[in-house]
Amino acid sequence: MKPIFSASLMCMSFLNVEKDLHALSKGCNMFHADVMDGHFAKNLSLSPDFIRDVKSVSNMPIDVHLMVENPEQYIETLIEIGVDYISLHLETINVNAFRLMRKIKEAGVGFGLVMNPATPLEAAQHLLSVVDLLTIMTVDVGYAGQAFIPQMLDKIKKANDLKKKYEYSFIIQVDGACGPKTYNFLWQAGAVSFVVGTSGLFGRRNTISASCALMREEFTAAVEGR
Repeated sequence: MKPIFSASLMCMSFLNVEKDLHALSKGCNMFHADVMDGHFAKNLSLSPDFIRDVKSVSNMPIDVHLMVENPEQYIETLIEIGVDYISLHLETINVNAFRLMRKIKEAGVGFGLVMNPATPLEAAQHLLSVVDLLTIMTVDVGYAGQAFIPQMLDKIKKANDLKKKYEYSFIIQVDGACGPKTYNFLWQAGAVSFVVGTSGLFGRRNTISASCALMREEFTAAVEGR
């Protein structure tokens, strides 16, 4: 399977948004939109209104990552906007996980599940058969530019082993410090989709188009050992 590069929109410059979105649409495979409420994640980020504007100028698939205490209040709006995945933190849906999952999937939207670094994979075992996009955080939630947590490689490997054993269909995505220093470890562990932010895409002085091209070159070089 070819790698999927999901551009983290919270890391982009907002000075030339529409122009850069078009460039990202050509250089990446998906948009990753973080929504934070300042409580679950101690930061504020993108809003549903911003995501609606993105959809109005791009046909790129969008994964909305809800880093919020009450994800249910966002789901209907995101379904109406027409996003492709709604990714919920396992830590926030202990009492209504299956109800929210059904609501998302019955609307024809992909059900995403996100796990914080400190949450064991076993906590998600009853949901893995219905997950479309499994995101394993390799940094703590809330801020870009954090250091990679190497212990998460074992969690990715376990998720990939379970996927093969039970023939699950979820995509394994990694969010946090995806870049030249980690690509090979993540790919070998079983990750297929990479949320690229400051480490892999935006932390450069190039144009967006040039940064996307360099990102892909760096990934190929890393996984092929060049």
